[in-house]
Amino acid sequence: MNQERSAARLLYTKQHFEILDGLRGIAAIAVVVFHFMEIAVPDYSDSFIAHAYLMVDFFFCLSGFVIAYAYDVKIREIGILAFFKLRLIRLHPLVIIGAVIGLVAFVCDPFSSLWMKYSDTLWLLFGTSSLMIPYPIVKERFFNLFHLNPPTWSLFWEYIANIFYALVLIRVGKKLLWVLVIGGAAALVYEAHKSTNLSGGWSGDTILGGGIRVWYSFFAGILIYRCGFIIRSQLGFLTIGALLAVAFLTPFSNTYNRIIDPVIVIFYLPFVVALGAGGKLRPGLRKICQFSGNISYPLYMIHYPFIWWFLSYVEKEKPSLPQMTVITITGTLLLIGLAYGVMRFLDAPVRNFLKNKLTRRRAGLSTL
Repeated sequence: MNQERSAARLLYTKQHFEILDGLRGIAAIAVVVFHFMEIAVPDYSDSFIAHAYLMVDFFFCLSGFVIAYAYDVKIREIGILAFFKLRLIRLHPLVIIGAVIGLVAFVCDPFSSLWMKYSDTLWLLFGTSSLMIPYPIVKERFFNLFHLNPPTWSLFWEYIANIFYALVLIRVGKKLLWVLVIGGAAALVYEAHKSTNLSGGWSGDTILGGGIRVWYSFFAGILIYRCGFIIRSQLGFLTIGALLAVAFLTPFSNTYNRIIDPVIVIFYLPFVVALGAGGKLRPGLRKICQFSGNISYPLYMIHYPFIWWFLSYVEKEKPSLPQMTVITITGTLLLIGLAYGVMRFLDAPVRNFLKNKLTRRRAGLSTL
């Protein structure tokens, strides 16, 4: 009976913050549009959505908040090993799915034969991407840490943050957590000054910038939860979503961005998380938030191989800006549809299978 209760506790989840789910989807869509725009309008100063790279910092902050909310008590009951297994089940299927899509897209790129130059290392590219081992080798594609699926870089740091949470942060008190958060903020300011912005972390020469970004934002998310910095209000999803949009629609300035980026990440994005956690969701928007939350992670993890196609197309065909605008809009909508299909028919079934198998093992029941 105790084993059965333990297994049930393993799969028990608290109530979702549905507005935060909705915001996660908005952020993921902004990232997709941003990646199209990086190619269509390479100069960030001319892009209307140039600061969408900061949505990764929003994801980190949101993750810290949700992890602390879900596991600060639960991890003591289920154990660290079970926590790691649950995080792997939640995150890793899409890491592998993204690597598979990336491999197929690389080889089947209709506008480029770049893959032939790296044909001898294809399986190494695939293996390192699936296992999240940085391998920045493709110089024609800016030495991404994970060429087949570049967004994996943030999952690499997410995993490290989760490990650090389970081994260290779960035991850290509020005072020390404040020290760590302030230290992370100072590191962010330094990184922004050194690099002129906070867009790094994805390439071989900016990898440490990714560590600094997750350091501050993940810890800040935990701090929001543990200190109860939840802003209760009557603000709903649409209003808070508009406030989030302010962050990624803020104009890019080559002169002042080393100031703008830290201000947004250190103060504004945690503020939006706190607002989203305490907002009031109107019943009519619940399904939108649920859908938005459901497709956010799949969309983030499967879109970039098709961005490589877009880059190859632009390099080869030299399309006009209006043509690229149509592709950006159409491509974003198609990718949202693909993300939903991947979530429903691949990711969710795999995760459910693995969670049920983990539950049966914990309950001591036969899996045959």
